[in-house]
Amino acid sequence: MHRLDQETRQLANEVVRYALERISLQPPPLDGPRSYEELHSLYGATITPDGLGGHEVLQRFVDGFAPATLSTDHPRYLAFVPVAPTKASVLFDLVVSASSICGTSWLEAAGVVYCENEALRWLADLAGLPEGAGGTFVSGGSAANLSGLHSARDRIRRLRGGRPDRWRLLCSAEAHSSIVSATSIMDVEIVVVEGDERDRLTGDGLEKTWSDLDDDVRDSIFAVVATAGTTNSGIVDDLRGAGTFAHKHGLWFHVDGAYGGAALASETRRHLFDGVEEADSFVVDPHKWLFSPYDCAALLYREPHHAAKAHTQEASYLDDINSSAEWNPSSYAYQLSRRVRGLPFWFSLAVHGTNAYRVAVEKGITLATWCAREIERRDELELVCEPELSVVLFRRKGWTDREYQLWSQRALKDQVAFVLPTTYRGERLLRFCFVNPLTTEDDVAAIFDSMAW
Repeated sequence: MHRLDQETRQLANEVVRYALERISLQPPPLDGPRSYEELHSLYGATITPDGLGGHEVLQRFVDGFAPATLSTDHPRYLAFVPVAPTKASVLFDLVVSASSICGTSWLEAAGVVYCENEALRWLADLAGLPEGAGGTFVSGGSAANLSGLHSARDRIRRLRGGRPDRWRLLCSAEAHSSIVSATSIMDVEIVVVEGDERDRLTGDGLEKTWSDLDDDVRDSIFAVVATAGTTNSGIVDDLRGAGTFAHKHGLWFHVDGAYGGAALASETRRHLFDGVEEADSFVVDPHKWLFSPYDCAALLYREPHHAAKAHTQEASYLDDINSSAEWNPSSYAYQLSRRVRGLPFWFSLAVHGTNAYRVAVEKGITLATWCAREIERRDELELVCEPELSVVLFRRKGWTDREYQLWSQRALKDQVAFVLPTTYRGERLLRFCFVNPLTTEDDVAAIFDSMAW
């Protein structure tokens, strides 16, 4: 089963050929989902006692299952937060898979951990974190936020020498859903801080909420969570004010920049992130706006040794790893075994250079600004708020939620675009998220034209 015999070589050639053809498509097919019944009727069972053979299974994937899967790198995939990996990063992902690397420790993966850490250092420099900052790559913002908050709670528990009946943290209502998920897993209560006129978490808002709390509640709070680019509207919290508040009151300052943190590379938007350099932990997802394949999130700590105390797993078979003075990625998040998911990101950065990344990030911001002006030009559309980063919220005048849904479904069926409605301040709207440098003004105009009925 594991020998590279003639049949395996033939399969390798077919797989690589398909991968290269898929990478070369510009644009790739948008495609779309099918029902379980439709998919099951195509082939029935694919896992059988005797196997179907590599050629047959690959053809079933190419002809049947792949077209039932949305291409998140399509220029008109504008829902959620898309992905737009460079060809270099995708190609190197093949190398990562072929190399069977376990990125748990320096002992097992010194060379590739060195490379991952170089990419992490670039991100730390963008955020203005000190020389000793560091961390690891995990699967996504959800895993990164959970690990960062666990480190935060463990650090504050050690400082205070005890624990309350229940831990709490402070964040705004616009914090990512993964913060709610993390607190549920950790049995932590969220104290919601009212935002300003743009729903931003601010230092003033935090002080007001703090002053209204009982002493026992204050004593149970261990962290402030700020968002550097909310997923729904692309708004950056008052990071300076939030960080100042957190450190004044002896709290951990966690910044979730999973989507928006990439804009630290933008010369025109860097000022929005003033104060991020005060973060105790910082999250940014290269698979969102930094052109890496799924799944790749960077988790950085100002003082990584606090995270190591929280996350290092102890076992006799890990003694040699844990006694090492080198960098073990597994010590900075909850996973032990890990794929070196930061390696394709490192490879692409090294191939293209950081200046190319700055230009590519700026394209999303520029397109969002153009889109806002185009919305204002069209009588049937209305801009909801001026975009800060690359998310644009707008309404189609006169449409109800049902009409938004029907248009969205038809646009996908007709392969015009993948755009979903969202809810903002209680109103159903449409939302674009631009991260793909290959999305053009013509793409956006074509989507708008499909709404003119």
